[in-house]
Amino acid sequence: MLNNCNWIVPEWPAPFNVKALTTTRRGGYSLAPYDSFNLAIDKGDDPQTVLANRELLKAKANLPSEPFWLKQVHSTAVVEAGTPLKDAIEIEADAAVAFQPNQVCVVMSGDCLPIILCNQTGTCVGAVHAGWKGLAAGVIEAALKKLDCDPATLLAWLGPAIGPEKFEVKEDVFLAFNGYQSAKTFRPAGNKGVWFANLYELAKERLKRLGVTGVFGGGFCTYQDTERFYSFRRSKITGRMATLIWFTSP
Repeated sequence: MLNNCNWIVPEWPAPFNVKALTTTRRGGYSLAPYDSFNLAIDKGDDPQTVLANRELLKAKANLPSEPFWLKQVHSTAVVEAGTPLKDAIEIEADAAVAFQPNQVCVVMSGDCLPIILCNQTGTCVGAVHAGWKGLAAGVIEAALKKLDCDPATLLAWLGPAIGPEKFEVKEDVFLAFNGYQSAKTFRPAGNKGVWFANLYELAKERLKRLGVTGVFGGGFCTYQDTERFYSFRRSKITGRMATLIWFTSP
């Protein structure tokens, strides 16, 4: 089942007490088209199978607590991990932060960009679900405001997302990023009003303007890497990966 071959450990200079990983689609119980390690409970997969996958994740990754699962809605809402859940219903938000040890922040993705954040002293962390809507609306800015750290002390890692060769968008998306259009972030797709968008570069540009210079990761493509990743653009009916981050006591 799940082992260190079935998740990605970020390569970034985070403090020793900061732990993080991104799951792949491999190593779980789900059947096609969710095969096999789907962690999203609202995409049509059997709920009991998803819960079994989540239990497997907790055991194999040695998580210190239940991840703070969110109901992601492409918003700029940010919550603190550990916030009490009313009737066990997931909170609608697209980013979570933690200021206490062993609180696991998590976002799910299947083409959108997962971003994890930590400070250089290992005393706060965050996870951000950054699709184009969230990026354009300011979900990164909202997460940094919630963390309330000097941006120069923050590190960011960009997880698996759809790559710039496959993320074709229309004019409305291009215009939503007013002031962020460049040869790095958008290139014409051949037809008038159609573009290829680069989520990695759009996120890097946002982080740079906010003062975060320690940015790592990127370079994945969920659409093209069929073995490791789910992709909504590729498959429509599909599962989701999870990107998790937490810190332990120094």
